Amino acid sequence: MSKSPLFTRLKKKWGISSNLQFTLIFIVFGLTGTAASRLAGPVMHWLFEEPETLNPLVYWPLRIGLIFPLYQVLLVLIGALFGQFDFFWGFEKKMLRRFGLKL
Repeated sequence: MSKSPLFTRLKKKWGISSNLQFTLIFIVFGLTGTAASRLAGPVMHWLFEEPETLNPLVYWPLRIGLIFPLYQVLLVLIGALFGQFDFFWGFEKKMLRRFGLKL
């Protein structure tokens, strides 16, 4: 079975040589997305007593907007739990620089 060109390009772009590290990184991305979207509901309840009573045109942009910062924090935390802190910290710094923030 040959390797996918995308697989090879991502490994080269991200500076990883190990298939295990590549697999762990994708597991972290998957878990982080799921966790951020799942945690957004309880955080909305914490911020607003009854968020379901908000107009959907207010509720959904707020909830989706909340997922972004949750994702950023969880990405580094979950990445650290999987032993990939350096990769994800570098990934975060690069992403935040694109938004005009410097660390």
